[in-house]
Amino acid sequence: MRERVMKAVDVSQNAVHSPDDLYSQLTATKKYLVIGLLLVLFLGILAAIIIGSASVGPKEVFQVILSRIIPSYSGEYSALAETIILDLRLPRVFLAVLAGFCLAGSGAVMQGVLRNPLADPYILGISAGASFGAALAVVFGANILQGLGISSIYMMITNAFIFGLLTMLMIYGIASLKGAAPETLILAGVALGYLFSAGVSLLKYVSSHEQLRELTVWLMGGLWGAKWEAVLILLPITVGCLIFLLRYAWDLNALSAGEEVAANLGVNVKILRRNCAIFASLLASATVAFTGIIGFIGLVSPHVCRFIIGNDNRFLIPCSCLMGALLLLAADTLSRTMVSPTEIPVGIITSLIGVPFFLYLLFKQSRRWWG
Repeated sequence: MRERVMKAVDVSQNAVHSPDDLYSQLTATKKYLVIGLLLVLFLGILAAIIIGSASVGPKEVFQVILSRIIPSYSGEYSALAETIILDLRLPRVFLAVLAGFCLAGSGAVMQGVLRNPLADPYILGISAGASFGAALAVVFGANILQGLGISSIYMMITNAFIFGLLTMLMIYGIASLKGAAPETLILAGVALGYLFSAGVSLLKYVSSHEQLRELTVWLMGGLWGAKWEAVLILLPITVGCLIFLLRYAWDLNALSAGEEVAANLGVNVKILRRNCAIFASLLASATVAFTGIIGFIGLVSPHVCRFIIGNDNRFLIPCSCLMGALLLLAADTLSRTMVSPTEIPVGIITSLIGVPFFLYLLFKQSRRWWG
């Protein structure tokens, strides 16, 4: 009898404490997954620095980096290894990581705000707007801020950045006329994407052979022009925007239950959509300005992380950023080593990965729409 009573007490205590315990366990598990993904990314960065047409060992990598961190340290490495690591591979690797962070984080936020698994900065036409701005700079040398004394070196970057933001503002302005419904935002983005794509095609038609070549290569997307300058510009944009967006993680969780539920919980859905859309667009536009068109990272990464970590945006957004950085880093390493010494644009690699995944999501959603 005493044993039965003790078992009943234990069961009742477990029943009382199980929700909190389960929540704590799930939260701890998600934290461990994010930390694990961060460690995998660190190993991926090390592998990307080592792998290439010129052989560089892990020992040389650590010695070169330590010599820059600690000036008094003198390691045994060649001048060629120092040039390859510091001037070529490290800026490229860091740019790939930052670009992956931006694209994947932007995609995760867009999908949460629009409550649509197919939402992506590129599907919303932001990339088309940014590419049109860059095409203007390439073909006509037209910088809309040239009168402010901005150097011609940043002409294409400035135009891509501004036209990407302008596209998002136009999309939101059009959608506001209908109450900023998610479907209206997507349709407005698709329409503007077609418009800017037509503009890029027209600029290709009137460009010279050299301009056409430069524009075509840029539109394919790649990291071959990576410099420390680009990393230093993109780093504060990435950190600032992601910190701002992470503040809205709880609001995005509430929005996932529906607009009415979110509103009842005190979330201003209109302001949430506006702020998230602007900062997510800022991330995507800044990336396009430095790397060209690299598609599907913002679409694939959040969905992969949903399988791993669930829909809680507090963990989904950082997990998506890490996954995007890892995917883009792997794609870039593959693009520059697959047919070495020739380099394949990384945008081609990411499209080969992303298109089948996009079709899978499309067919999965179509069954929901028509079933």
